[in-house]
Formats: sequence, C-alpha cells, structure tokens
Amino acid sequence: MAQSLVVNPDPKFIRDVLGHGGEDFHKCYQCATCSAVCPLSTEEYGFPRKQMLLAQWGLKEQLLQDPGPWLCFYCGDCSKRCPREANPGETMMALRRYLTSRYDWTGLSRLMYGSVFWEVAILALVAAVVVLLFTVPHGFGFGLLSASGPAALSTVMLDRFAPVGIVDWGDRILAALLGVLLLSNAARMFIGLTRGQKIPAHLYVTQLPHLIVQGMTQKRWTVCGGAEAIKHWARHLLLVSGYATMFILVVIFLPWFQVENTSIHWTSFLGYYATLVLLGTTAWIVVDRMTKRAEMHRFSHFSDWLFPILLFLTALTGILLHLFRVLDQPMPTYVTYTVHMAIVVPMLVVEVPFGKWGHLLYRPVAIYVAAVRTAARARGETILIATVPARVVEPRS
Repeated sequence: MAQSLVVNPDPKFIRDVLGHGGEDFHKCYQCATCSAVCPLSTEEYGFPRKQMLLAQWGLKEQLLQDPGPWLCFYCGDCSKRCPREANPGETMMALRRYLTSRYDWTGLSRLMYGSVFWEVAILALVAAVVVLLFTVPHGFGFGLLSASGPAALSTVMLDRFAPVGIVDWGDRILAALLGVLLLSNAARMFIGLTRGQKIPAHLYVTQLPHLIVQGMTQKRWTVCGGAEAIKHWARHLLLVSGYATMFILVVIFLPWFQVENTSIHWTSFLGYYATLVLLGTTAWIVVDRMTKRAEMHRFSHFSDWLFPILLFLTALTGILLHLFRVLDQPMPTYVTYTVHMAIVVPMLVVEVPFGKWGHLLYRPVAIYVAAVRTAARARGETILIATVPARVVEPRS
C-alpha cells in the first residue's frame, strides 16, 4: 500500500516569522522566480525559495541548520520580480531577526524583537543606570550636581567629573562582557548549523579565510551586482569603519583620547573621522528608509530604525561634547558627557549581543559554514544533516 509523508508544522514558528516582519510569505506558491533572479543563489543554496517553503511549513529545525538566510544581502531583486508580491527579501530579513533571537541564550533578543515596549524599556533602564552613576553625588562621576566642586564649575575638569582611569576600566569590562555574550551566541549558531554533519576537521581550517575575509569586508555583497548593491556595500563598509574606529579609541586608547587639554592629538583625527562617518552614513540610511526608494527599505522593523538613530545621536552628542570642551563651558560639558554616555552604553549593550550589530559576525559564520559544506561535497564527502521530525501515515482509499 502506498504511503505519504506528512510533516508536522510548528504553528508557533509560523507566528514567530509573522511577528518578526514576514507578513506576506504565505502568498508564495513556489514558482522559484526569486531564486532564478537572485545573483547569489546557487544550486546548492537556492534561496530564498527554500526559506519561503520552510517558513510556510513551519520547519523550524531545518531553518536552524540552514545558512541560507544569512547568505542573502537583501538586494531586493527577488521581491521586485515576485508575481505574488510575497516579498521574499523581507521574509529573509524577518528570518534573520528570528534566528538572532534564537541564538541568544539569555532570551533578551526574543523579548526585544517581539515587543517595541521591551526594547525601549531595556534601553531606558540601562540609560537610567548610566545617568545615576554620573549624577548621584559620590557616584561614578562624583555627581553632576556637585560637579566635583566649585573649581570644576569655573573651568572644564572632565577628568575630575569622569576620571579617565575609572571610565577606561568600565569600558574594558563592558567590552569583555559584550564580547563573551556575542561570541557565545555565535557559538550556538555554529553548533546549530553544523549539528548532525560529518565533515573532516581539516576543512574547517582550510576554509577559515572565508570567515576572516567576509568578516572584515562583507565583499560578497558586491556580487549582488549593479550600482545600488555597490552603494549599499560601500556605505556599510564606511559605517563599520567609523564604528570600529570609535570603539577602538574608547576601549583601547581612552587615556589618550579623553584628555583634559583641547590641543590636537593623533587620536583627535581618528575621532573626527569616526564622528563624520557615523553622522553622514546614519543620516543617509535614515533618509533612504524614509523615502523607501530601494526595495530593501520598503519595509522597516523598529530595530531597523533604532540602530542608525542611536549611532547618529552618539556622533551628534560627541560633537557637542567636544564643542563645549573647546569653549570651556563646564556644566554643558558635564551634562552632554552624561547624555552621550546614556546613549552609547545602552546602544552597545542592546545592539552588540542582541541586535543588528551581531549580524556582522553571524553572516560571516554562515558563509564560512556554507564554504565548508561546499568543500566537503567537492571531495565527495557525505554530509549528514538531522532530519525533520515527521510522521508517516497511510493515504485514505
């Protein structure tokens, strides 16, 4: 007697995809137009058609083992050509948000991606702690109201208000904590992608350049083709360079960067570069999202707005802080410093391990795993991937 295979879908997973932005994926009828027009799609990794099917069927476990969602750079060609307006490009973005929440073992990503209220509340909570540390007398900054005594009110004494040694140690501790959280989440991702596979260990070594090169350049984005893709890649690379420069200045070179005198120092030029780049690129991104000219900007999740806005405010308050210091305005300097830190610290705490900044690591890891699998298949190795739970039933006569 003939048998048919019936897969048990996970309704909660389907609702989760909807909740993370994939509102139209149910319209897909598997015509494969999206995969045919995608310049990055291959026979081995035929996205986004496969991921649309996984989402429709509620196959969560297969998705967790699939690097496909991270191989997409959202050029938007698939959504433009979709005859059903199922918006596969946005579904892939929704799946990346969902996967980010699954990699996070703390559960905070799930909480924040699932609720605007909680994302804002966590940011506000961290900001409130920072403000208290700098405003309560005898706190981290010895109290904004007392401003370290009368002398500090007559001229800027930032090191007395926010001792660079204490701030420096605080930066290093925070960086270490965020690094542990992000790397542990990436490790969970790697384990999920490689679970159930038998691949020679040496291939993980020989394919490491994919992880390093893609992590530093994201150059696979340029394969999308066209001036629009090149523009988005170049802007993204510029943004990362500004962010990385500022991060290095604050975490490694703070004793040379946060100095009492306002004379030009070599760190000053790096600070000016980072600030101008962050201001320019984030403003550009926000304008693009507002005008919705590019396909990738037609749909914007709250997290898509939050990240560039926080970066823009970080750069803006940094400029104001520098201006008030040069003009020797004590209280405006201390207030602006507190506001600046109340933006920077929550942004780092939320975005690095739990938000969009984690994509900078997750995407290279997925490209790396895909390269390892491809190398294994080229050598004739059999890759065993855990099967999806299913039940076999007999068809009715």
